[in-house]
Amino acid sequence: MKQYLDLLQDVQANGTVKGDRTGTGTKSVFGRQLRFDLSEGFPAVTTKKLYMKAVVHELLWMLKGATNIQYLVQNDVKIWNEWAYQIYLENMGLSDKIERYSEEWTRELERFVQNIKNDDEFTLKWGELGPIYGKQWRRWTGPGGEDIDQIANAINLIKHDPTSRRIIVSGWNVGEIQELIDSHDHAPPSCHTLFQFMVIDGKLSCQLYQRSADLFLGVPFNIASYALLTMMIAQVTGLKVGEFIHTFGDAHIYLNHMNQVDEQLSREPRPLPTMTINPAIKDIDDFTYDDFTLENYNPHPPIKAQIAV
Repeated sequence: MKQYLDLLQDVQANGTVKGDRTGTGTKSVFGRQLRFDLSEGFPAVTTKKLYMKAVVHELLWMLKGATNIQYLVQNDVKIWNEWAYQIYLENMGLSDKIERYSEEWTRELERFVQNIKNDDEFTLKWGELGPIYGKQWRRWTGPGGEDIDQIANAINLIKHDPTSRRIIVSGWNVGEIQELIDSHDHAPPSCHTLFQFMVIDGKLSCQLYQRSADLFLGVPFNIASYALLTMMIAQVTGLKVGEFIHTFGDAHIYLNHMNQVDEQLSREPRPLPTMTINPAIKDIDDFTYDDFTLENYNPHPPIKAQIAV
C-alpha cells in the first residue's frame, strides 16, 4: 500500500487549498491513479486498521440494490448514518439549531439510529438515501421505465463476450443527478462514478473512476471494496483475478484530517493480508457476510476522524 501513502504525500506537497461543498475545506490534486495486482495480496491498508466488516456489508448492501440504511444499521455498520441523519435534521428544520458533534447532536443521532433499526415506518421515511449506488447498479431506470441490472449485464458480458470493451457499470445517472444535488431528501451524487471490467489472459481486472475522493477516510474503503468486488465477479465468471486500477478526479485531504494523515504517514506499512472467499458461491446474489475471511491482517491501530457531510 506504499503507493496510497505516496498519494497522501503528493497531496500534502502539491495540493491546492480550496473550499468544498461541506464547508470544511480541502487540499486537493486532480488526476491520479493507483494500481493493485490482486494476486499479490488483498489491498487493505495496514498503516491504520480498516473496518472490514463495514466494507463487506456495504458492498453486499449495494449489490442487493438497496438504498435504505436499515440493513447497515442492523449489522452495526455506521458509515452512512450521518448522511441519513443530516437529511432528517434538514427536513425537521434542526440542522442550524443543533451544533454538529455536540452532546445533543450525538444523543439525537443515537436515538435516530435506534429508530432506523427497530421502527420500519420511521425507516421507510428517514432511512432512504435516494437513487444512489444500489439503485444505479441494479435498478437503473431505462427509457421505457424498465429496470436495467447493470451488474447482471456486466457478468453476462464477461461470461459470453469477454473481449468486449463495453463491460461498464455507471453510477452517474445524468437524469437523476440534479435531483440529488437540489433535494434535501437524498445523499449526494455518486463519488465512485463508473467502473469497467476487462478480461486479459483469463484474468479479470477492474478500473474505477472516482470523481471525488476523500483520501483519508473514504479511499481505503473504496480500494478494499472494489478489490473485493473484482474477486467476487472473477469467481462467479470462472476467471482468475488481475488488477484493480483506481483512477481519481479530485483527490483530496480534508483540512481537519491533516494531523491524522501525518500520524498515518509516520507508520511503517506491513505485509498485505489475504482474502479468502467461499468457493462454493457461483452467483453474485448468493454471497453473504460469512463467505469472506480476511487472513493475516496485522494493521496499526485505527485513527479516528470526523466525516465531512
